[in-house]
Amino acid sequence: MKNINNSNMLLAIDIGNTNIVFGVYGNETWLNHWRIQTDPLKTADEYEVIFRSLLTAGEIDKNKVHSIILSSVVPSLVRPFEQMLNGIFESARIETVNPSIYHKLPIKILNPFEIGTDLVSNAVAAYQKYGPLTMVIDFGTALTFTTIGADKTIKGVAIAPGLQTAVSALAGKTAQLPQIHLTPPPSVLGENTIHAIQSGVVYGFTGLVDSIVDRTEKELNESLTVVATGGLSSVIAPLTSRISTIEPMLTLDGLVLISALTGTA
Repeated sequence: MKNINNSNMLLAIDIGNTNIVFGVYGNETWLNHWRIQTDPLKTADEYEVIFRSLLTAGEIDKNKVHSIILSSVVPSLVRPFEQMLNGIFESARIETVNPSIYHKLPIKILNPFEIGTDLVSNAVAAYQKYGPLTMVIDFGTALTFTTIGADKTIKGVAIAPGLQTAVSALAGKTAQLPQIHLTPPPSVLGENTIHAIQSGVVYGFTGLVDSIVDRTEKELNESLTVVATGGLSSVIAPLTSRISTIEPMLTLDGLVLISALTGTA
């Protein structure tokens, strides 16, 4: 089994509005990770079946998971997940990310009760990897821009609808526009409905990214290292020169760091 030499593993979970991403970390590497659809109506028992099945298929021994850290932007799922996790991992310590632990982090959090725990996790990981003057762009249900200033403080966040959210809203509010696959079209001049939507959304959001980065740098009078994460980051990153790198595991990496800083691990 994959975990044969890992006797003290950490399970990190990020509950988002669209997806739940979680992974098992040990020996300074990700042993396995998964992405499932978020369903606020599922019970703790239903999530327990999913987790047990995936852990077994991933050859993870649940008895070797000693620490769990949970981040959620869906408040209604926090209690069911805590119940589910207590049922599967009877002896593991569970930490739920919340403002009460932010004073232990290496960066300062302005308005701690208004910023999502996923964005805090992103910022902690980005700061550890790239230092201050870093912006994290998270391409999720919402498109978020989180900026860490020279003073090691999260200076602020910009939020826009995510790419898929925009497409779904467009299709849902119009009679003749379909759902589409998000990929750059052959030309900005769409010659059919699908290419027209792809042009407006993909190239339009590329311009949005460029504009937010430019305006943020101008306001701070500083240059930023720009890091992208989230499922659709690979769509926009090749189209803009402003994104320095893509970090697919950034949120979970941040949870690992928070766990170490707060004593969960």
